[in-house]
Amino acid sequence: MSVGLRELRDGLGGLGLGRAPVVVHASLSAFGEVDGGAETVVAALLQTFATVLAPAFTYKTMVTPLTGPAENGITYGSGGDRNRMAEFFDPQMPVDRLIGVIPETLRRQPQARRSTHPILSFTGVGAESLLAAQTLAEPLAPLQALAEADGWALLLGVDHTVNTSIHCAEKLAGRRTFVRWALTPQGVVECPGFPGCSAGFQAVAPLVEGETRQTVIGRARVQALPLRPLFETVIACIRQNPLALLCQQEDCERCNQIRGRLTRP
Repeated sequence: MSVGLRELRDGLGGLGLGRAPVVVHASLSAFGEVDGGAETVVAALLQTFATVLAPAFTYKTMVTPLTGPAENGITYGSGGDRNRMAEFFDPQMPVDRLIGVIPETLRRQPQARRSTHPILSFTGVGAESLLAAQTLAEPLAPLQALAEADGWALLLGVDHTVNTSIHCAEKLAGRRTFVRWALTPQGVVECPGFPGCSAGFQAVAPLVEGETRQTVIGRARVQALPLRPLFETVIACIRQNPLALLCQQEDCERCNQIRGRLTRP
């Protein structure tokens, strides 16, 4: 059975968030068949919430230099073909496929706006003040502004490993960030504040279960979590255990860099 606009709207409304602002992370395929595809999901979001924000990241702009800051979770000089294939950032550049078709569909709405960070931009409707908070040095500032506005993280068929808001909480807890570089019409731009790996973030799920509202729409598990309690939980978790939420992948340069600094005599 396919999912239509009414089912989506009823399911989202049933979470009981009212018109609260949300940041959306979503997998269209998780719903199963959706009448009208991503356009229908975005329509349901915009009819339910006054402010809808989503990541609009553009990893294809990234380049890797030959040298750079030490302990930066990157292998300098490894860019090779990726550097040659890098594209100049443009505000009309599509959202990276890894982020998904729903954020890209949101970006293409006539009333949508987008921030101008050359790697970590956000897009949204009714989100002008959140987008304006972003700077090159503070790429995740829209999420902190959303938390201060009592916003929610909305996970549509995905889990916390794609919950970008946790990166914002990590930074507030004092966890280091990294430097990356992007190709722009003005040249290669240094982009500080680049977050670490998110592969270990699902470990936060049992810690925030009491704050999480859940429903099922089509085949998708939908979760909504208020950002203030999420931030408080992540901050407390990392301050109690500085290795918390790091992934266990042996070849993860960013997690290994953080782990190495913390365990070094």
